[in-house]
Amino acid sequence: MRYPTLFAALSLLAIPCFASDTWTGTIVDVMCKGKDLSSHTSKCAVMPNCAKSGFGVVLADGKFLKFDESGNAMALKRLKAPSAKEKDLKAKVTGSLDGEVIKVESFELL
Repeated sequence: MRYPTLFAALSLLAIPCFASDTWTGTIVDVMCKGKDLSSHTSKCAVMPNCAKSGFGVVLADGKFLKFDESGNAMALKRLKAPSAKEKDLKAKVTGSLDGEVIKVESFELL
């Protein structure tokens, strides 16, 4: 039977499709993504309307990638932590990209 061997070979080819990527940039809530990021604060980001809009990362080239629900929860938790910085909200985000949305696996404020 060649089918199990063929299936195994095709499965190995599919693995790179699910590989994680890492992005580093400025974390911002969706409501404030078009504003001046240098003056954006964690206090603003965790305000109810801002936090409800979700979060994402603005990359060095200005591109904005939104987080999935899991990533939104991770970002909110880190931004509310007592140790969170007030400004310069840089982070490293790991996950997989689905269109313009990151399916976040890990989130680290820098």
